[in-house]
Amino acid sequence: MGRDLESIVQEAAGGLAAGRSAAVVGVLAEGRTEIRGAGPGAPDGDTVFEIGSVTKVFTALALARQVVAGTAALDEPVRDLLPAGTAMPAREGREVSLRHLAQHTSGLPRLPRGATWQMIRDFPNGNRDPYARYDDATILAGLAGTRLRSLPGTRFRYSNLGAGLLGLALATRAGTDYATLVTEDVCKPLGMTRTSLGEPVIQGHTRRGRPTPPWNMAALAGAGGLRSTAADLLTFLQAQIECREEAVGLSRRTEHRVNPLQAVQLGWMETLLHPKIGGGRRIWHNGRTGGFASYVGFDPERRIGVVVLSGTARSVDGTAATLFRTVAS
Repeated sequence: MGRDLESIVQEAAGGLAAGRSAAVVGVLAEGRTEIRGAGPGAPDGDTVFEIGSVTKVFTALALARQVVAGTAALDEPVRDLLPAGTAMPAREGREVSLRHLAQHTSGLPRLPRGATWQMIRDFPNGNRDPYARYDDATILAGLAGTRLRSLPGTRFRYSNLGAGLLGLALATRAGTDYATLVTEDVCKPLGMTRTSLGEPVIQGHTRRGRPTPPWNMAALAGAGGLRSTAADLLTFLQAQIECREEAVGLSRRTEHRVNPLQAVQLGWMETLLHPKIGGGRRIWHNGRTGGFASYVGFDPERRIGVVVLSGTARSVDGTAATLFRTVAS
């Protein structure tokens, strides 16, 4: 690495914040971590942001822990974990399994019944969380009128509904709620003390820079409801890179090939990089809510991890890609 890690990380954070909203960047490389923040409120490694769809990798790890503990099975039908009488859709006699939900191969639509992209795009004009009305009962009742778009296990179709349903199903099996499930099964074992469904501590902003209220995701918390910090997320990445736990290993080696360059593991996306941009693999997930954007990813061979958190709902994927290239060079 030709440049000092501290200056690389500080430059990335400053570029995201640009004096308008908070941003924190963290990098794990060469056996050490570096975290820098910029923007209003002097954010740092302990500042809590909404992480949106990065939540999905936590939900998937909760699944892997239940599988390792013997309380669930990857190919177990989802209906076995849901309340009696729930009309879980199937197609051509094939049922949706927990594996399918974690890998987005269930065939379920991206959004729950009654939700539309217009509703999501209009937020925050209505000044409310677009997912707020979807409690457990509404999600489960809506399954009766939901049609699978593809045969379970055959096609990758990204689904917030599927990931949220996975969180709901796992919590039901454990006899608890999603917040307790992810705290007890994922965060506490890894020593992550600032990751929860609690409120973010900074103001989020729309892509146009307008202040906007938080998203709570309600029954779909397993798809995007968590809040976390750069320090906690680097701890999470360290566990992924070391891959010492059986549950972490299970989530990493269980994959569905999307195309020659992309696969989906349990929760994680995997991308094979072209040699012209350094080659190797990148395992990652990003997230975006009404007022926040996030990216968490790692290179398992080079043992590099990157966390990018922003208090504005503009994609931070480009910043993450630049960090990977700069740190690896």
